Formats: sequence, C-alpha cells, structure tokens
Amino acid sequence: MPVRVAAISFLNPAPLLYNFEHEPTASALAANYELHYTTPAKCAAELLAGTADLGLIPIASLTPELAIVPGCTIASQHEVRSILLLVKNPQSLPIAEALKTVRTIAADSASRSSQVYAHILFERFHDTRPVFAEHTADPIPMLAANNAALLIGDPALLAREQRAAIDAAHDHQLLWLDLAALWREHTGLPWVAAVWAVRPESLTKITAAQLTADLIASRDAGLAHIDELVHEWTPRLALPADIIHTYLTQNICYTLDSDCLQAITLFRTLAAEIGALPPLPRLNILD
Repeated sequence: MPVRVAAISFLNPAPLLYNFEHEPTASALAANYELHYTTPAKCAAELLAGTADLGLIPIASLTPELAIVPGCTIASQHEVRSILLLVKNPQSLPIAEALKTVRTIAADSASRSSQVYAHILFERFHDTRPVFAEHTADPIPMLAANNAALLIGDPALLAREQRAAIDAAHDHQLLWLDLAALWREHTGLPWVAAVWAVRPESLTKITAAQLTADLIASRDAGLAHIDELVHEWTPRLALPADIIHTYLTQNICYTLDSDCLQAITLFRTLAAEIGALPPLPRLNILD
C-alpha cells in the first residue's frame, strides 16, 4: 500500500507539495504516495484516526505517538499575514489595553493551532480569558456579535485585500493584528503552524530516510519554482501576483530548524499550562 498523505488545500503549503503535483516527479512519487486534500484540522484528525499515514498537521495536534518528519515546516520568522486577529477598538486604546477588553472571539474552525496561539496570547500574555466560538470565515458577520475575529489561511489573506470595506463596516475602529508577529514579540521565537507528521508503523513500503529525503526534495523544488507557483495560484485566489510571491518568499519559511523546534516545545508547554492542550513530554522526531 502507498503511504496515504493528508495534505492542506491552502496556498502556504504549495512549495512543500511541488514534486507531488508536478512532473517529472509526480508520477514516480505516486508509486509510493497517495495524496488527498483537506483542512489542517481534518488532516490531523485523519492521521490520528489512522485513515492517513502522513499528514501536514497543526502542531497543536501532535501526540507522543506521531513522529515529526525532520526538515520541513510551515512557519514564519516575523509577520505571517495569514493568521489575522481583528479586534474592535472603539475607544482607540493601545493594543495591550484593547486586547484586555476582548470578551468573545469568533474563530475560523480550520486550524486548531491558531486558536491555541490566540488562547496563549490572551491568557498567558494578557491575563484575560475570552470565550471562543467557531464561525464561518467571513470577518463582517464574525464581528457582528463578537469583540474579535480570528481568520487563518487564504481567508485571512483575502480579508487584507478587502480591508477598506471591512474597516468601513466597523467605522474604522478595528485593530488588524498579525498573530505570528505578536508571538514573536512575546517569545523571540518563530511562529510555527504545521509540520509533516507520520505514524511510524505505517512506513512499510519506504524507509524513514527515503520519506524525509522525498519531502525535503519536494520543498527545495518548490522554492526553486516560486514564479511557477505564483502563476498557478493567481487565478485561484483574488490576490495580486506580487502579494502571493511575497507571501511564499518572505512571510512563510519552510525549514524546520532548531529555533522552530524550540518554538514548538514552548507552544506546547504554555498550552498545557493554561489547559488548552494535553502535555507533550517531548518532541518525537522521526529517525
């Protein structure tokens, strides 16, 4: 049986999947890998349920049994743009004070990690505990009955392009906050969204070394063909080509280095301390 791969149908993992989606490598890889596409949260659920063997999953969904495949990640060193926190601020308060006034947050349900990052931001760094309610990713109705809205992925990027209309709908009294930048400000570490994780017992057709090499090679090929990816994605999203290019080359980083691993460890430690996630005693890195 080929390795069953649950992938994310967003723009940001496009470089990681390049060899799996483009010839001359796609046909050869299809002999060992069977891909299908879903949301980050469902991707993790399939991996945990055993209906997928390999998944690009939110770091909130890591368990001791799942092994992180070294080399690749979806992360950001500074501003990521695709994790957007919109906060009503009718009194024009400074950011720290405005965040303390938030009582309810409408949250896009597509990613578990982003919600936990937001919980850490409010509970650990601002000592407040707003109520989160999952909502369809549409900022204007999200904010209609809530103090804040959390958008991730492509909907967050699209919201930034529609900022004038969204601001006008709320009398230009919104704070537009980048969750990755806030995390970096408080911790000095990269913001990490997702990693490749595998059920090690499923690797019967290929070795761990081959899996790691295939994923790194796909990432490297994707980064070498950014212009091609921009050309492919521009018709799919209502975003200018230069925004997509900047996003893939400057906002997102794809190398799982020691700082990213430290960030994952800190994220899981803080999440456990506030009761948002179970403890993860150590990171299980695939050998």
